[in-house]
Parts: sequence; structure tokens; C-alpha cells
Amino acid sequence: MKAAIYSRGIEEELRSDLKTFFEELARYQIEPVIYRPFFEQISGFLSLEPGTHTFNTAEELDSEVEFMISLGGDGTLLDTITLVRDKPISIMGINFGRLGFLAGIGRENMAAAVKSLARRTFVVDKRTLIHLDADMPLFGNVPYGLNEFAIHKRDTAAMIKIHTYLNGEFLNTYWADGLIVATPTGSTGYSLSCGGPIVFPDSGSFVITPVAPHHLNVRPLVVPDDTVISFEIESRADQLICAMDSRREIVGKNVSLAVRKESFRVKLLRLGENNFLQTLHNKLTWGFDKRN
Repeated sequence: MKAAIYSRGIEEELRSDLKTFFEELARYQIEPVIYRPFFEQISGFLSLEPGTHTFNTAEELDSEVEFMISLGGDGTLLDTITLVRDKPISIMGINFGRLGFLAGIGRENMAAAVKSLARRTFVVDKRTLIHLDADMPLFGNVPYGLNEFAIHKRDTAAMIKIHTYLNGEFLNTYWADGLIVATPTGSTGYSLSCGGPIVFPDSGSFVITPVAPHHLNVRPLVVPDDTVISFEIESRADQLICAMDSRREIVGKNVSLAVRKESFRVKLLRLGENNFLQTLHNKLTWGFDKRN
């Protein structure tokens, strides 16, 4: 069994946890294929097997790799989406970061996580991705994201006008700093911080959330995820920002943009006892009252 290992980097005080992680992989005879920049960072203090395989691009992940293990926070896990693409590779996030909403397995549960891979006792959550179509090349070979697509004004520029259409029918003109279209997975991220609702991962919907809207009667809207959402933009500035998860592109204001559901989904793995409701309780402290 092969598992790709991806990380942006591990802080020095967490090296003992990292050592434990690789010992657990060896214990269950799971062969690691390590992201090359990460391998170069850790090879100086970890005793890895001679001939340990590495990878640097999505194309180097062959059909023998069944899993991608993300070591870090949610941003690290989002990086793995650009590496897995439409390959039949499942992703498991072990939280070496802070909140860990997506990378929901704590370091204290590393042994259980590796064991679940070896014995295939994990639970698979299939998550919808959002795809961007534009009249210019954007985001290279990965014009999709797990969390959200966003349009945003640049720096100190004046607010922009975003004419928005659902399947070609006019919805609204948003006078705002920007507009977010979030997947159910992304509803707990940037969209939530801008006042959007939380929706369940399997709800089959997108959430359209304005960023600092000029009109106070404009509110977030939930639409079916089989909807094509297109945009025309007016701006006093010549350029604006398009963001896909943690990636961004600077584009001209005359760009034509549309988003839709991606044709494939990504598979996120979790331990059986950790479901979405428990994540809300543990990460957002829902159901807790400090007065008691």
C-alpha cells in the first residue's frame, strides 16, 4: 500500500509527532511517497528508508498511490486538491496547524488514523468541487476548488458592481467589495466570516455571499449546485482579483466568468466517530455554554 505525504512544513517543536507518524506508517507497512520539498526539509533529522520515493507534481503520482495524507492545517489540505485532481486518490488530513476544520484528525489520533488506512475502517466523504470557466486562462490546469471561488476588488479601489446570472437569468447586481460562491465544504470558511450560512456537506448547493455589500437588504443566497452562475463586472479600477481557495489571479475588469459544479468529486477520509455535527461542536463550540 502506498500513501503520498504532503506538507508545507512542520515546526521544530512538532518533530517528535512527525517521527511517530512515520513510525506508524512503517509499523503497518504503508510505503510513503513524500512531496519532494517536504522530503528535503525532514531528511536531515528523520531516519527514512533508503530509496524512499518522492513526487513533485500531480503527474508523478502513479496508480499505486491510494491515499494522500496532508500534514498541516486546512490550507495544506487545500493544496492537496491541486495534486490529486481527478485521480482516484482519497485524502486524509492530520492537523498540524491550528483550527483544522477540514484537517480534522488531531495529532493525538495519528496512530488510529494510520491504522484505519491499513485496515480500511475509515469513512469516505465525497465533496463537491466548484469549477471556473473564463474567457482567458486562469488557475492553470486546476480551475477548480474545494471551498470557494471569489471575485474581489483590488487593494483600496472603490467597490465593484457584479452583475450576476443564474443559468443565464438575471439575479442581482451586487455593489460590494466582492462576491463569494462557496461549496457546502466552503460554507464554514470565508463565506461564513462574511455572514453566509452553514450548509451540510451533502446538501447539493452553492452559497452566494456578498463581501461588504453597499445595500443592507442584500443577503447570502443558497442555490442548487446544478446551477451555472455567471458574472459581468463593472469597476473604476482596471483590474480585480479572482480567488480559488487559497490561490489568486489578477485579471482585467472586462473578463467573463462563470462557475459550475465540477464533473468529479474529491474523497475526504475521516475516522468513524467524527461526523459533521461533532466538527461543529468541537471547532465552532456549538452546544457549549461557558456560563454553565
